[in-house]
Amino acid sequence: MSPINSLWFKWKSLKLPWRTSYLVGHDLKGNTYWEFKDALNANRYRRIVKCDPKTHLSDVEVSPQWHQWLRYVRADPPSIQEQQQDILRQIQIKELARLADERWASKPSYLDKPQTQQPAPATQTSDATMNPPKIEKQTSKADPPAPQNEKKEKRTAKHDPWAKAASGPGENWQPDSWNPTSSQR
Repeated sequence: MSPINSLWFKWKSLKLPWRTSYLVGHDLKGNTYWEFKDALNANRYRRIVKCDPKTHLSDVEVSPQWHQWLRYVRADPPSIQEQQQDILRQIQIKELARLADERWASKPSYLDKPQTQQPAPATQTSDATMNPPKIEKQTSKADPPAPQNEKKEKRTAKHDPWAKAASGPGENWQPDSWNPTSSQR
């Protein structure tokens, strides 16, 4: 902060009797915090924050310590040293959180698949006597070969587990058209 700004802040922070508002402090982002006497309730001071006029209001960030002061949770405004210590504390917490995440990621999770899988059961052996040779159906030249599509349809019809379930009593039901009846009086 420049010496001129420092002098201006000291002058504005003096509680002179003719002043309606006076400066209480500033934060590390350049916002200034003010107190002034309320016109409706002269016994109570109101607290406000003023930011750079070039800053959009949605971009204004108020630290938790100043927010507590603005809401009367805290009686005394925070000092610059306290705000700097809070920034260091946040940096340390982020570093500790990063280290904890690395430790957590290095441990195996119980939700992941196990790395050592049991071997699949043996379905074939290397012994030729245990595996009988496959016998292929011999076709004669007189029999015409069956079309490929019919073979596939027969296979799916035999092995379709939903074929039985698809033939329920309400499977082919269709609603009737609406026929209103005359009301009886």
